[in-house]
Amino acid sequence: MYAIIETGGKQYWVVPGEILQVEKLTDQEGAEVTFKALWSASQDAKTVAASKSPAAKVTARIVRHLKGPKIIVFRKKSKKAYEKGSGHRQELTEIEVKDIQLA
Repeated sequence: MYAIIETGGKQYWVVPGEILQVEKLTDQEGAEVTFKALWSASQDAKTVAASKSPAAKVTARIVRHLKGPKIIVFRKKSKKAYEKGSGHRQELTEIEVKDIQLA
């Protein structure tokens, strides 16, 4: 069973038990969050089901909040003695996918 969810303007392919890092969520660590599935599918021994309806739900648990790797931005103009540098670290949330429920 798998699903495609959208959070933070990005889409993720998820399966139950998977741990992934997404854009920062406002909930606390240990909280349960629910995402609407853009697309989901299930493959059992006897049945095969696919759904494009947003009725499928993905339940996940927030494991921790963290920061991503530092990205260095450096600007320079040749022959002008202009140099400027800055950095950025994206705030992320690590989630563990618990369950995918098809409706």
